[in-house]
Amino acid sequence: MRVAILISGGGSNMTALVDSMVGDHPARPCLVLANDPRAGGLETARGRGIPAAAVDHRPFRGDRAAFEAALSEPLEAARPDLICLAGFMRILTGPFIDRWRGRILNIHPSLLPKYRGLDTHARAIAAGDAEAGCSVHEVTPELDDGPVLGQARVPVEPGDTARSLAERVLVMEHRLYPAVLRRVAEGDRRPLRLP
Repeated sequence: MRVAILISGGGSNMTALVDSMVGDHPARPCLVLANDPRAGGLETARGRGIPAAAVDHRPFRGDRAAFEAALSEPLEAARPDLICLAGFMRILTGPFIDRWRGRILNIHPSLLPKYRGLDTHARAIAAGDAEAGCSVHEVTPELDDGPVLGQARVPVEPGDTARSLAERVLVMEHRLYPAVLRRVAEGDRRPLRLP
């Protein structure tokens, strides 16, 4: 399977995905695409020999449809079977998602359905949750709401800050996302749970 990975920044989850797609893995990266030409993950991808491109969202301010049309051009050219959102910080519209329905995955830093959107770690701490974590889900037009394909849990420790909790959750993101990607590429969409 051909996998396109969408990023907005340094691309640590992208790197974890790319590094996992070796050997007998049933998928290979075909494109890393960013919405910011300065995203550090683009150089990481190029350094690994993966085609990389950027479609700067800023000139399209207020015209999401035009941005998504521009974003679709390199995607269509790459012919991906799957699209992995890996720290891609733009909300995609229904028509874009419908074009790729069932083929877009995302990783989100909470135990969905809890804490959709931003500031997930601070919200978990403020709520007094005993655990936090991350979820990989299929992308649907509703924000952070598609079927959950995998979750990893992390205890919230006394004295945790949003930053310290985020660091521990990120370690689990780097384990969970590659594991779910491999399962999906093998045709298995049963939810995966990591401790």
